[in-house]
Amino acid sequence: MARNNSQIVYSRLEETPIVPLFFNPNVNVAKDVLKACYDGGIRVFEFTNRGAEAPQIFAELINFCEKECPDLVLGIGTIYDAKQAKEFIEMGADFMLQPFTTPEVGEICGKHDIPWMPGTMTLTEIRNAELLGAKYIKIFPGNVVGPGFVKALTGPMPHSKIMVTGGVEPTRESLTTWFGAGAKAVGMGSQLFPSTLINDKNYQKITNIISDLIEIYKTL
Repeated sequence: MARNNSQIVYSRLEETPIVPLFFNPNVNVAKDVLKACYDGGIRVFEFTNRGAEAPQIFAELINFCEKECPDLVLGIGTIYDAKQAKEFIEMGADFMLQPFTTPEVGEICGKHDIPWMPGTMTLTEIRNAELLGAKYIKIFPGNVVGPGFVKALTGPMPHSKIMVTGGVEPTRESLTTWFGAGAKAVGMGSQLFPSTLINDKNYQKITNIISDLIEIYKTL
């Protein structure tokens, strides 16, 4: 089961609302990237369920976190159905994200007190996800709807906690724009982990980028 309860997950997300999204079929690369992010100050990390190897690697990352990243909350992304949700919860997932909203996934997460962040694109979808129990709502892809959409929805829905993924860049300008629009958290994947850094195993550079982003966020 989860290493951290939902209160800890939400607390860490509020403290450092920058969430790396990463998948690699090589478990050693996955461990090195996770540790690089942790060393840079990240305390919330999403391993993305994007390949056949994902379940096995995720299970190893859970054990790795116990020893090397004790303060990290580790979640799983790109969950399609309740069967997958149950499998990853049993492995120890601290939270769960979807690119869309599946009520059955929300139900099983609620049953096990696992934070569930479903994907949406409209105000109706956001509200329906909240009614299903989601505390944070994922907007994806952010580059399609844009920060203007996030800013507009804070009028009729000021209490909604929005996490934006897709279109968030690891720059001061991008963080300023999205958080300024009202996002409560952002997720970054390929922009944060360019293939050149991964291929060159330049994990110190990733640590430095993460550290700089966290410092930028603190100044906003």
